[in-house]
Amino acid sequence: MARRIGEFELIARYFAPLAKGFRGAGGLKSDNAFLAADPRHDLVVKTDTIVSSVHFLAHEKPAIVAAKALRVCLSDLAAGGAVPFTYQLALSLQSNWTERWIAGFARGLAADQRRYGIVLSGGDTTSTPGPTTISISAFGKVPRGKGLGRADARAGDELWVTGTIGDAALGLLAARGHFKSAALEKRYRLPQPRTTLGPRLIGIARATADVSDGLLADAGHIGEASHLGVHIERNRVPLSAAARRIVDADPRLWANVLGGGDDYELVVAVTPRKRAALHAAARACGVKVTQIGRFERGEGVHLTVDGAETRTPRKGYVHF
Repeated sequence: MARRIGEFELIARYFAPLAKGFRGAGGLKSDNAFLAADPRHDLVVKTDTIVSSVHFLAHEKPAIVAAKALRVCLSDLAAGGAVPFTYQLALSLQSNWTERWIAGFARGLAADQRRYGIVLSGGDTTSTPGPTTISISAFGKVPRGKGLGRADARAGDELWVTGTIGDAALGLLAARGHFKSAALEKRYRLPQPRTTLGPRLIGIARATADVSDGLLADAGHIGEASHLGVHIERNRVPLSAAARRIVDADPRLWANVLGGGDDYELVVAVTPRKRAALHAAARACGVKVTQIGRFERGEGVHLTVDGAETRTPRKGYVHF
């Protein structure tokens, strides 16, 4: 049986050639596209899809499903340094859909439109014999030519992360009944995209990514795009109090923390001389930032514990 290729190999082999020659696509090596909008701004464009029983629980409340669908896109806009502008919605509804579910879903979107200053501008609706599937294309604005991507980190840059890591992956385990933690479940169900901090990182960060597939994977995406190795000290990775209790009780769950994904925090490459500016920007937004590693010449992701290199657990969520 032939080996099935992975997500990034699939994109590079079949879809990147279709974007060849279009500068805004960046070779499809970033989650965002950057499109000239007017003499002063670029549009940052991101499309994401979530599927019932894959990205959200099958019986999740519709307002929460709506919020998650929108927020995962807003997280990428934040990583691009963009201010949210508008979005389009493609909704494929399972054949047994009800108007009550749609009403709840629309309420969830309306609440987040107010929260994040974004508005719906179009899309498509259809039915499907398969699970409910939601695709959102979100558009943000960024000063012309200033959008942030993955490819500009340099050797010697520090690796920083916002917030806490691992809450969502542990929250999924809690939602599936492995242990009880309302706080962790909430983090899984309702990500908090760093939309206020993202635009402030322009002029501070060299490279950014959001933590969707997992800390090791997404820091590794910056390293790969920048042709650098990434070194992460596990004991510096910030954990919430709830996550700390769970991991201390079962250290094997570090694999979920580092590779589980769905945190929607930001990983940021910053030159040491911009450290104070990063702290100031984070304080202005009420966001915690933590230095967890560095970028060096080489390749791959290198994980240390108390300075000693250790085998990396699973590096991130695998889509195929």
